[in-house]
Amino acid sequence: MNKKQRPSDKGRKQAAVGVAICFAAVIALTGAYTWTNYKDSTEKELELAQEEQRARQEAANKALREANSIAEKAKEETKQEETDGVSDNSTAEQPEQPSENNEENTGVQSSTQTSGGASQLSFNESSQMLWPVNGHVTMSYSMDKTVYFATLDQYKYNPAVIIAGTVNDNVIASAPGVVKSIDVLPQTGTTITVDMGNGYECLYGQLKEVPVKVGDYVEAGSVLGYLSDPTKYYSVEGCNLYFEMRKDGQPVNPMDYMAEE
Repeated sequence: MNKKQRPSDKGRKQAAVGVAICFAAVIALTGAYTWTNYKDSTEKELELAQEEQRARQEAANKALREANSIAEKAKEETKQEETDGVSDNSTAEQPEQPSENNEENTGVQSSTQTSGGASQLSFNESSQMLWPVNGHVTMSYSMDKTVYFATLDQYKYNPAVIIAGTVNDNVIASAPGVVKSIDVLPQTGTTITVDMGNGYECLYGQLKEVPVKVGDYVEAGSVLGYLSDPTKYYSVEGCNLYFEMRKDGQPVNPMDYMAEE
């Protein structure tokens, strides 16, 4: 009986081994399949993450470009507004040019005499000038050393003579000449420049109600305007005439050419 059962036991053992092998194979295949799926899934997730990162980076770059574009546009608009503001100020600062008063003021030559008068300009080193306004000198010409400016509370060179006066005092031309320019300046207010010939010019500052215009020929003693309230640069010094003289563009002392009173 035992002899007959041995083959059967052997068969069962072989079957069990076969089953174990198959089971192991199934486990191996299942593991390989699972690993493959896991690997594919991981790679897909990684690709999706990379795509999302690229999308976020592109969005950030786009936002940065748009911000830079907006900032550059705002900068250009600000620059244009500043340019327009300077242009508007330049236009606004042009003094009003009286037209009707010129003919009524007998002390000023009409513009029809400009060409003839200009051709007769002959100011030179020996010429003398009239005092442009009645008043005493409060600050002398000084280009070799500094002088004290009370309003500014500092020492500076002074290229002009500061003559005290009263608001509405007449300011006259010290010598014959042609009105070269009429400017409104921060320091000296309405300022007239008169060309007297041979490189000589006189500047009359702190004026108002100017009855002449650019190009007019004026005789010595002709009214150029009236003293105004001083600008903020001369508020302590008070009402005054800023009287500067130049030769070939360089300041010279007007007192060297003043006639004795």
